[in-house]
Amino acid sequence: MVQLRVLNGSRAGTAHATRRFPCTIGRSTGDDLQLVEPGIWENHLQLDLQVPAGFRLCRLGQGRASVNGAEFDELVLHNGDVIELGAVKVQFWLAEVRQSDNRVRETLVWLGLAALVLLEVALIGFLL
Repeated sequence: MVQLRVLNGSRAGTAHATRRFPCTIGRSTGDDLQLVEPGIWENHLQLDLQVPAGFRLCRLGQGRASVNGAEFDELVLHNGDVIELGAVKVQFWLAEVRQSDNRVRETLVWLGLAALVLLEVALIGFLL
């Protein structure tokens, strides 16, 4: 559902996908996204899904953080926002959507339609 891409630091280039909310970001081993760079506190940030507002990011405790260069306590994230906490930058993205495999269902629908057409042709032939 959401992808957090680490842009710099020891985990640069990695992406963390999450579908479970609230999601915590910080230094603690219990955080969903663990970052151990300087300036990052345990349970530094919390990402939550608020319907219908969107994805809400809250600063927890004393740690400083900014989004697109502006400090915050709580805000709604938008696709592509860059979150800075401590010495790390993380980019917020909506995760890629995977299309489910519907080949069997589509084949059954087409076979059903073909059977219906054949039945109609047979009925027309019977009536004439």
